[in-house]
Amino acid sequence: MTDPLINERKMVGFVRDPLPTVGALSLKSKNARADLEWLGWRNIDSLPLLWALSGSGDPDVALNHLVRLYQALEEESPQARDEIDQRLRSDEAFRVRLIALLGGSSAIGDHLVANPEQWVLLCKDAPTREEMFAEMLASVEATPAELAIEDNPETTNSASAALTTPGTYRAGITGPDAERFLRWTYRTIMMRLAALDLSGTYPNDARRKGQPRVDFSTAARRLSDLADAALTAALSVAVAGVYADRPVDARLSVMAMGKCGAQELNYISDVDVVFAAEPAHAKATRLAAEFIRIGCNSFFEVDAALRPEGKSGALVRTLDSHAAYYRRWAETWEFQALLKARPMTGDMALGKDYIDRLGPMVWEASQRDSFVDDIQAMRRRVLENVPEDLRDRELKLGRGGLR
Repeated sequence: MTDPLINERKMVGFVRDPLPTVGALSLKSKNARADLEWLGWRNIDSLPLLWALSGSGDPDVALNHLVRLYQALEEESPQARDEIDQRLRSDEAFRVRLIALLGGSSAIGDHLVANPEQWVLLCKDAPTREEMFAEMLASVEATPAELAIEDNPETTNSASAALTTPGTYRAGITGPDAERFLRWTYRTIMMRLAALDLSGTYPNDARRKGQPRVDFSTAARRLSDLADAALTAALSVAVAGVYADRPVDARLSVMAMGKCGAQELNYISDVDVVFAAEPAHAKATRLAAEFIRIGCNSFFEVDAALRPEGKSGALVRTLDSHAAYYRRWAETWEFQALLKARPMTGDMALGKDYIDRLGPMVWEASQRDSFVDDIQAMRRRVLENVPEDLRDRELKLGRGGLR
């Protein structure tokens, strides 16, 4: 006789949960299931969101940021939370950008949670160089500065009323407020660039569809453009602090060196600069020092150690003084550094003169009898500063690294 319980099992069977487990989503947090339920994502309609979450660099970090972002929007209004949720479900490109960003950077994720309304910016394409300049300069209410150069009254300023070009500007906001606005605007633009960059590294398979890859040269150039825009705005604050409402009486050119000069900047790079000024008087030196201080406080380390004589040398020199130093004293590695020099901001015409005057010296230096030996000796010195057991793993100075 057939057991009725067996018949019942045959009729009913076992229903398999169609939703992936938290483990299948690469989630390890003990609160993961509860967080997904709170978001309203534990259902069949949310499968694209669940699989998108699992493809992020750190799904637990992404989920934590998503919950906090939804909470921040809900505090504004239930409609604000519904709006981002609907956009995530309907806009695949936005879905990947947001989740890739939140799972790829805790710092930028925290910035977005603190400014939740900025999620709409991730729906846009990358800002252009001109847009970065306009946003950074507008954040401190900058306008083109008036120049009054005694020895060169015909000097022109490449700054534009549209705030879209490098040049010499004067900020309308100074002090701690200026640094706070600069920092906020810089991080906002960085957030947009990082979202596009990270979305291009996203898995592309049956469950998820990644976004177009951003190649290294494009990502590095965008970050270098952002550095140019940010430091142009920092210079405008320095001009306002040093000159107040008076005309600027010195042509100060800021030269980008190193990775920024070559437009190869990455997300954690410092920015190397060298200054040329006409005339190189005390106020020009004070302006350069303020520029460095504001840039360091607001964005990243601004380092002027590649200048002639290094940190013991004058912060600001005239073009003639630069040329005299490179003719008489510069070592081979200093000519190598000049290969990446590029006018960044301030007096762009003076910056071009700097390149035109010093550039040919690089190739003259390559004719030195000791040129190759000097380069090899410098490389040995670099490696001597790296512990032997780290030389194959040291990203910056090791074999095959950034240097």
